[in-house]
Formats: sequence, C-alpha cells, structure tokens
Amino acid sequence: MNQAIFAAGCFWGVEYAFLQVPGVTDAESGYIGGHTENPTYEQVCTDKTGHAEAVRVTFDPAQVTYEALVRKFFAVHDPTQLNRQGPDVGSQYRSGIFYLNEEQKEIAEQLKKELQPSFHPKTIATEITAVTPFYKAEEYHQRYFEKHPNAVCHI
Repeated sequence: MNQAIFAAGCFWGVEYAFLQVPGVTDAESGYIGGHTENPTYEQVCTDKTGHAEAVRVTFDPAQVTYEALVRKFFAVHDPTQLNRQGPDVGSQYRSGIFYLNEEQKEIAEQLKKELQPSFHPKTIATEITAVTPFYKAEEYHQRYFEKHPNAVCHI
C-alpha cells in the first residue's frame, strides 16, 4: 500500500471523494503543514497553527496510480482559490499536495503545469510541499458523511 496526502478545503468532502475511488483502501482526515504539535480542530480553525485540513489516502498502486489520485484532487476542488474553498475561508482550507517522495513531487508538479491552461485566466494556487507531520483529526471527523448522511459540504 502507498499513501498520498491532499489538502483541498473541508476535509469531510475530500475524504468522502477519495473513498469512492477504486483502489483507495482508506482515507483519514487530519492536519498538516503547521507549526503546532498535535493540534485540535478548534486550534486549526483559528487559522493560527499554520495547518491545513488534509486527507491521508492509502491506496493500492496495482489498482490506482498516484497520478490518477492527483487528477482526482484537481477535479474535486477549485485549485485557483487561495486560502479558501467555497464558503470556507482561511489558510486551513488551502489547496496543497504534500508529497512523500521525489516521484510524487515530480508527478504533482507535472500535472499542475499540464492542467494550468484549463484554468486560464486564473492561476492554480496549489502548493506542492514535502510532507510534514500529519496529525489525525478527532474521531468525530473521520468518515463524517457516513455518520451524518444529511451533512452538507461544498464538494
């Protein structure tokens, strides 16, 4: 199994979207890219920890490629919005790919460049950054849409 980490706004919708992909065996909501150890949701929501709401995707590379997951990432949100997605505003909702190795970095950068013309005249704001500690979000955030089928999310 391999892993990929994506930030694309509210993690509930991102988690759900990736769980629908054949070959994805798990998706966990969490926080990444900040300077506070073991942040809580309440701390991240202050926009002062530096963390993004993110999803750690576990996948079987024999069934789905990292490239296909990056394409899914760009399809499920608006990567041109800086520090927001829909009604959610703040750096915790930024668009980001947190690569785990050089191959992931190269694929992410290549696809960002390839897809940029389709967003013209806007510019893709997605950051492509080396992985930093990922902190799993509180249990009530995990599989949120399975627990709350009437919940609403912008994705």
